[in-house]
Amino acid sequence: MNNFFSIRSIFTILFLMALTETINAQSKISFRVSFSEPQAHYADVEMEISGVKKDVIDIKMPVWAPGSYLIREFSKNVESVSAKSEDGKSIPVLKTKKNTWRVTKASSRSVTVSYRVYANEISVRTSFIDASHAFLSPTGIFMYVDGMLSHPATITIDPAKSWHKISTGLEVVKGEAHTFYAPDFDILFDSPIEVGNQDIFEFTAAGVKHEVAMFGGGNYNKDRLKTDMAKIVEEETRIFGENPNKRYVFIIHNFNSGGGGLEHLNSTVLGATRNSYTNESSYKGFLGLVAHEYFHLWNVKRLRPKALGPFDYENENYTTNLWIAEGFTAYYDNMMVRRAGFYSPENYLDIISNDINAVENQQGNKIQPLSEASFDAWIKYYRPNENSRNSSVSYYDKGSLIGLIMDLEIIHATKGEKSLDDVMKAMYDEYYKKQKRGYTDAEFKAMAEKIAGKSLDKIYTDYINGTKPIRFNDYLGYAGIYLTDANAGKNEPYLGIASTSKDGKFILTAVSRGSGAWKGGLNVNDELIAADDNRISSSSDLDRIIATKKPGDKISFLISRDGLLQNLDITLGANPNTKFRAEVDYSATPEQVAVRKKWLDL
Repeated sequence: MNNFFSIRSIFTILFLMALTETINAQSKISFRVSFSEPQAHYADVEMEISGVKKDVIDIKMPVWAPGSYLIREFSKNVESVSAKSEDGKSIPVLKTKKNTWRVTKASSRSVTVSYRVYANEISVRTSFIDASHAFLSPTGIFMYVDGMLSHPATITIDPAKSWHKISTGLEVVKGEAHTFYAPDFDILFDSPIEVGNQDIFEFTAAGVKHEVAMFGGGNYNKDRLKTDMAKIVEEETRIFGENPNKRYVFIIHNFNSGGGGLEHLNSTVLGATRNSYTNESSYKGFLGLVAHEYFHLWNVKRLRPKALGPFDYENENYTTNLWIAEGFTAYYDNMMVRRAGFYSPENYLDIISNDINAVENQQGNKIQPLSEASFDAWIKYYRPNENSRNSSVSYYDKGSLIGLIMDLEIIHATKGEKSLDDVMKAMYDEYYKKQKRGYTDAEFKAMAEKIAGKSLDKIYTDYINGTKPIRFNDYLGYAGIYLTDANAGKNEPYLGIASTSKDGKFILTAVSRGSGAWKGGLNVNDELIAADDNRISSSSDLDRIIATKKPGDKISFLISRDGLLQNLDITLGANPNTKFRAEVDYSATPEQVAVRKKWLDL
């Protein structure tokens, strides 16, 4: 029975594949994007659909951009949707859902759907168009025919009059000007397009040609970037043993103040500050961003949690493993900058110390498990409010620290023979290359335990699925490195607020969970007028009063809440925040030195 079922399944699959190929051969989807009013932030899109046998077709706009886990409702920017048959006659179009338009084509062999997209949001995940250039983030520009995500498409770009260059990871269609090919819509939606007069230069690393498209100017040194970015590429390729691309494109937007990045299959979009390249600290931060997004070439774009592909572009795609997808990538970005020689071991340990402080000093770290933070990214991470630090933790920041302790645990358990690198490569080989699918949480854990040769239950139970404080010195101690807390024993008074001065008013913007302010009833948006009968108008005024106190003392506040005056007596607590610094024990045992050498080359 099993053999019969297997044979029947094989024939069914082959039939469906043949049917799909036949349909694709008979039907065609193509786009033309032009810019009649770039100064007003508009793209004009024509979508030609031919050879589809249905009399009625639904076309849809994605609601989110993979890699950025938030429903962004891209259809809100779409207007003037219309359709015509091959002979130019109007065809009825009815909007049936927030992101769906129904086209009644009847017997028409082909139909051209026209629409405009307003693009005026500057970020790495949203489209932006003005007189100087167009950045097209595909999920907010291109619609798809319902049920035909696997269909190929061609895209023709008609640049505005003064624009002369196009940068994208899409394949060029030979013999057709400004025309590109996507074998399916997953590839199209994963291929951003930069149109304008960007400064383009190239370098080759790990056998791959890399294009760098710089928009916005800046004080960057091309030769230095070519050399340094190549080092990052080589280090990351070394982990996985191969670079799966033949060509890769960096689209870099340089603004007065910029940042962020978004990964794609064979490209990335980075935000940078245009005049920060000559500042060494900022420059290394930029290299860390390059390292982060390039590491996604393997981790996320190929090695991925099961939920992250094939994508549902109309709904949330939930996973508890963003702490691996993003957190481990955040662990590796600074590690790659270290391995490439841009950070000294001491510099790197300072970065680790700061990362630990950032997580340990966030009250939400005690409330929200890391796996839950991953799952709730869609409703929490991209929608922070004044209480987020009290109720949630970043799967980037804490996930990075899980990468740290797991790496050290594996190196220690295998006496320096293996590391987290081996887990990532083994997972890539098994699930991307061999099984050609995403992994489950249990499968990642099983592989990590196989490489480590021991159970990792404690890490998972206490730190990933639980909220117990991470015993960092246990793990760093494997390498003869220990955290010291400069705040330990100080017993400093602590109110527990964040504030801002606005229009001459001293306004609370956050209250820390468990602090005196929290327990005493101070609220966000309260205006602090006086403390102990002293007028206060800034944080420095308040700090001077707090400095005369000790934990357990009270401060009498006069506040205005919604225009009503109130008096509140607040009891100060002791400062709970840590100020950790990682220090090397140079009298460490040979076993500790071996771990430290493997981990940090120190």
